Amino acid sequence: MTISVYGLKNCDSCRAARRWLEQHNVAHEFVDIREHELDSGALARWAQATDWSILLNRRSTTWRQLADTEKQIDDADGACRLILQHPTLLKRPVLDGAGELLVGFKPADYARVLETL
Repeated sequence: MTISVYGLKNCDSCRAARRWLEQHNVAHEFVDIREHELDSGALARWAQATDWSILLNRRSTTWRQLADTEKQIDDADGACRLILQHPTLLKRPVLDGAGELLVGFKPADYARVLETL
């Protein structure tokens, strides 16, 4: 099973997640969302697998710089469109491929999901 971790190289949470995966010998692929365009199909799948509002990072600098009209998001399609335009709005890291989608890094969640691998 291929595990992909989506995030930014310089994000503290992404670095912590990658370090955790390496320390626990979990093979994974890291996808920097600044270097590689997000796949709209994967993003739509994530929005269906979890509450779309969890995917949208409203605490980011990018969010604060948006016009108020752009922040008027009320459904998954709108959130996905905005994230595709501004990838740094994606809550990070996103771990996909372990049979479950994890958004953000919590060591206990990673252990629970990945202990069977």
